[in-house]
Amino acid sequence: MSNTSSTSPVSPTTVVIYSGGMDSYTVLHRAIREGLNVHALSFNYGQRHARELDVATQVCQQLAIPHQVVDIRAIHGLIDNSALTNSDKAMPNGDYADDNLRSTVVPNRNMILLSLAIAKAVNIGAGRVDYGAHGGDHVLYPDCRPEFVEAMNQVAGIANFEPVTLHAPYLKATKAEILRDGLSMGLDYQHTWTCYEGRELACGTCGSCRERLDAFATNNTVDPLAYASHTGQADC
Repeated sequence: MSNTSSTSPVSPTTVVIYSGGMDSYTVLHRAIREGLNVHALSFNYGQRHARELDVATQVCQQLAIPHQVVDIRAIHGLIDNSALTNSDKAMPNGDYADDNLRSTVVPNRNMILLSLAIAKAVNIGAGRVDYGAHGGDHVLYPDCRPEFVEAMNQVAGIANFEPVTLHAPYLKATKAEILRDGLSMGLDYQHTWTCYEGRELACGTCGSCRERLDAFATNNTVDPLAYASHTGQADC
């Protein structure tokens, strides 16, 4: 009798921080295509664009992958000095640039979310946490810069007895390059939410929408998402 077990090997597990946006949507599918056992993790931190959480939930249900939405709105008073978390602040329109979108920075957001994701990874025996920081965010969001990711990766390796690796596959890629990768995988970006406004339709004019539309234009393809502003579509 053979000593070889007939039991299939267990796939390595990763926790994907999944906002419901284009970048994390692509990261999620990359991890699935790697054959990993994927656990999606989303956060409600009081963001005005909480519509993204509904999109994330729908996608995970369709993919039949475990998905947890963690309600951390109790900390809202610690991070409400941002246009993304304070509806009394005007949402800036125009290009995705530092001088325009500085007011959308949420204090320490990724350190908070990554810390919680690392905890979940240790809790379920996952060796990796994936998230969608990308090159276009470096000038805007300090916690998307390579030096932050590298430092957090070092901390993730020593914060628990079980080391966790942070994986940001698009850390040096542009939005257009991320989209190109996703399109090559046949992904449908209708199932994503990018707009910083929490309305029924994407506004087409905020910096996040404009960056998304520019990415589709660079890839010579049409964004399948519906927009309230027709000028937003035309600008792409």
